[in-house]
Amino acid sequence: MKIFLDTIGCRLNQAEIESLARQFRAAGHEIAASAAEADLAVVNTCTVTGAAASDSRAAVRRANRNGAGQVVVTGCWATLEPEAAAALPGVRKIIPNQQKDNLATYLLNLPREFFDLEPLARAPLPGLRARTRAFIKVQDGCDNACTFCITTVARGDSRSRPVDEIAADVQSALEGGTQEIVLTGVHLGAWGLDFSSPQRLSDLVSALLARTPVPRLRLSSLEPWDLEADFFSLWRDPRLCRHLHLPLQSGSASVLKRMSRKTTPESFAALVDSARASIPDVAITTDIIVGFPGETDEEFAETLEFVRAMEFAGGHVFTYSARPGTPAARMKGQVRFEVRKERNAVLREAFGAASELYRRKFVGRMMSVLWESTDRLGDSGWQLGGLTGNAIRVTAAAPEPRWNMMDDVLLEALEGEGMRGEVK
Repeated sequence: MKIFLDTIGCRLNQAEIESLARQFRAAGHEIAASAAEADLAVVNTCTVTGAAASDSRAAVRRANRNGAGQVVVTGCWATLEPEAAAALPGVRKIIPNQQKDNLATYLLNLPREFFDLEPLARAPLPGLRARTRAFIKVQDGCDNACTFCITTVARGDSRSRPVDEIAADVQSALEGGTQEIVLTGVHLGAWGLDFSSPQRLSDLVSALLARTPVPRLRLSSLEPWDLEADFFSLWRDPRLCRHLHLPLQSGSASVLKRMSRKTTPESFAALVDSARASIPDVAITTDIIVGFPGETDEEFAETLEFVRAMEFAGGHVFTYSARPGTPAARMKGQVRFEVRKERNAVLREAFGAASELYRRKFVGRMMSVLWESTDRLGDSGWQLGGLTGNAIRVTAAAPEPRWNMMDDVLLEALEGEGMRGEVK
């Protein structure tokens, strides 16, 4: 059987799709590059924003329209709105998040033990979704209660995977040629706290660095209150990517309080100072939500001033989207949509200026780049696109395609949202 796998949303969803691909391949099935050539399509949905939920519905309809024999829907949107998902054309079955890890066993009618054998080497998903990086799910669920977040409802309580399972997944990815591993979870920093003998994320990172020859290890989003005092000492190992994504969500203390975030602007700034002191050249990026209920002009100005002062390497700006079932959706003072969009544009401009300032520091520097794309330039060679360990996008020309290879590159100039370099 040919199976097409599609996903909307976060890196955790991507990690889950890659895990499903390994399970289907282990059972002898082929992963298709498009729904048009598939007997079955599995769509992993998202509902973190209204736009993500809309994209999820569109992906299900697209899989059916493009000719998939049948469609199975899973993920956060399908978990919260199973009746709406089941009503979409071509949908055969809804698999909620709680059963997602066993999705292949349900669909193929195979015992769970069938998939407990030595894992296959990871192969990139075919088609345009082929990636040089492998996303490894180490944790699911969240025990926080941020008032804007529906993911905690869709994913449940925090649950950690054992070190041995994670190390096996990392090893299978490396055997498949992966150069970079990304550890991901809903609440990554909570890894290990639910074990009978609690562990910390630093224990997992140390174990993977010691037990595997991973060339590059990257951490996805980390809540700023999860990191113990000596966490940044891990970066003595050069294989850890010098990039920390620390979601703040607002630079206003009063807004953070309404969000039930366990941080303040002052403690966040102190954490960033500590990271920069321990990790030279580290890229610090963040997430900000604009237009949260009750956000005044003064509170937005506080956020804008804080973002400018922090000199982030970049950031994501999200226009607040009320999610039914969350406390924030019931709060008074919902900000007009036009105001939310205006604030989004202002903050994106601030992040753009900060990103340019950060990248400018690396002009004339030699950096290691993992090439993620190669495009033919007629008879003159190849155009390469890749990522440095500190998350700078780099393009360069080369006489040969070097997809999934790493090179030392002289960064010569800023170019768009990235940099132009020369392979050495």
